[in-house]
Amino acid sequence: MTDRTENDGLGRRSGVALWRQIADRIRQDLAIWSAQDDARLPPETDLAARFDVNRHTVRAALAALAQEGLVRSERGKGTFVVRRPRIAYPIGRRTRFSTALEAQNSSGRILLLRQARVQADAVIAGALDLPVGSEVLMLDTRGLAGDTPITFATHWLDAARFADLPEHLARTGSITAALAACGVPDYERRSTVLEARRATAQEAAELDIGDGGLLMVARSLNVDMAGQPVQFSETRFAAERVEITIDPA
Repeated sequence: MTDRTENDGLGRRSGVALWRQIADRIRQDLAIWSAQDDARLPPETDLAARFDVNRHTVRAALAALAQEGLVRSERGKGTFVVRRPRIAYPIGRRTRFSTALEAQNSSGRILLLRQARVQADAVIAGALDLPVGSEVLMLDTRGLAGDTPITFATHWLDAARFADLPEHLARTGSITAALAACGVPDYERRSTVLEARRATAQEAAELDIGDGGLLMVARSLNVDMAGQPVQFSETRFAAERVEITIDPA
C-alpha cells in the first residue's frame, strides 16, 4: 500500500486518522450526491476501493458524518445525504445575528452560558484599546436558530464600561439590545478575520456536532459610532449549518 492514494491524496503518515481524512473527502462531495434524486452515497465497497482502505475504515468515516447529522444509514438500502438548507449568514459592516435569521423567517436568540472577569492579554487589550492587564468581561454565548445551535462565541468587553451587560444579555437574548441598554445604541463591524479548523471537544459539545467537526471561525471587532472599540469576539460557526457571505455594505 502506497503512502498516498493517487486519486484522493490520503496522508498515510500525516498523523491524521484515515477515517477522518475520508470523512473530509466525503463531506466535500455531499452536495453532488444531494443533487441526485435519491441523495444516495456510493456503496461502502465502492468508497473502500476509491480510498484504498477496508470497509471498517469507511464505516468509521460514515459514522462520524452521521453523528454530525450530515448522512443517515438505512439497513439494506444504503447511506443517504441528510438534506437541510443552510442558514445564510452575512458578515458586513452592520452584522446582526437576529436580523440575519429574521430575513430567513427564522427566530434567533443568544444564550449567555458563562461569564468571568479576566485580565486582558496583549491581543485582547490591543483590540479593545486598553492597557495590558485591564479587567475585561469574558462571555461565552450560544447562538440559536430556533432550537438549533448555530454559533458558539467568546466575547471580551471593557469591564468598567459594560459591567451590567451580562444582566441585559441574559434578559434580552440579544447582544444588540444589551449594548443599547449600556449606552451603545448603534455600532458597526470594524474588522473580521475568517479561518476554518476542526472543533475541539468543548466546541463540538456546545454546537452539538461530531467531535472534530469542521468550524468556520470569525475573529471580529465591533466599534461604536465614535469609533471606540466595544466588543472583541471569536465566533465559531457549525460549518454544515451556515453559509457565510461577505456583505460589502
